[in-house]
Amino acid sequence: MHWQALIADIDRMFGWIPSWFIGLGLVAGAMLLALSSYRIAKWLLNRAFGTRIPLLSVFIERTSGPAQLALCLAAVALVLPLAPLDDTIRTPLLRLFVVAVIALIGWISIRIVDMSAARYLQNFRDVTENFVARKHVTQVRVFKRVADTIIVVITVSAALMTFDSVRQYGVSLFASAGAAGIIVGLAARPLLSNLIAGLQIAITQPIRIEDAVIIENEWGWVEDIASTYVVIRLWDWRRMVVPLSYFIEKPFQNWTRDTASLIGVIALHVDYRADVPRIRRWLEEAVKQSKLWDGAVVNLQVIDADARTIELRALVSARNAPQSWDLRCEMREKLIAFIRDEMPEALPRDRAILISSADDDADLLGRVTPEKTRASTRN
Repeated sequence: MHWQALIADIDRMFGWIPSWFIGLGLVAGAMLLALSSYRIAKWLLNRAFGTRIPLLSVFIERTSGPAQLALCLAAVALVLPLAPLDDTIRTPLLRLFVVAVIALIGWISIRIVDMSAARYLQNFRDVTENFVARKHVTQVRVFKRVADTIIVVITVSAALMTFDSVRQYGVSLFASAGAAGIIVGLAARPLLSNLIAGLQIAITQPIRIEDAVIIENEWGWVEDIASTYVVIRLWDWRRMVVPLSYFIEKPFQNWTRDTASLIGVIALHVDYRADVPRIRRWLEEAVKQSKLWDGAVVNLQVIDADARTIELRALVSARNAPQSWDLRCEMREKLIAFIRDEMPEALPRDRAILISSADDDADLLGRVTPEKTRASTRN
């Protein structure tokens, strides 16, 4: 009775104004009052507790959008019964109110997931060297994005199902097993396969954030793992975007799967007269002076020989892939300089025997001496 009397008074006072205009004015005024109240309350809370409770300020900023929407919905719910509106206007507004409530629930759910993930990852800030941190960061990011995707899909579906036409279409679509259902299933297969692959990656951990990988003959680091794709930061700052299903269905190289340390390989071709033990001793002393070496592995071996040269392979280890690359380049440069300056006889060269065309080949071959061979080699 009280509400009806109040509505009657409003009709008598503003009878000359269209009812729909009064209703929309009440709704707009209520929303404006709600937003103003939120701004004032936010300012008072930050001024009173912002410096003493920093977490409160972060919470207020993260929930600013949902809080304003909630206040607006509450204000509209309070003034909508007072608005002198007919059913043609009141029904769409009520439906809009329901959709907004559903959107608010979805929005708050996403914010809760994001804040929970950020709060959990505060204990794992070292992403480059700490394997435990990289494991948790990868899992939380994948689960957060999958959860966000699921929340968005459910929210949009629930909002659309509030409309009768969409509800009937959805029921008929999912109830039928015809061609439309097959087409929708085929169209959704890549999305679903990537979402499932993301869950598999989060659980089995074939890759993690900042893992060094080789994919399609390209070397880089895992920069980001999204809900359906992975961003690889290549060595030359390019970005390669790879579907999540790739890491489940195809082979790839992960250089930092169990440990970040790597063994770098340096190959050199030298002459047969090279003093290999001397080169090995020099390499051991040189690598000890490098800041890139991790102190684990240093070795030099003869791994092959052909008609002209012998092949040396040097092994040096480093803490991670970038340092391994830099250490290999540094040791290769120093080895070349050492052999050039201290052991020039070890440089590769071609050997040949010069035979005069005026002499008999067979007779001259029989008279070739070691001294002549050495002289021709020096020439």
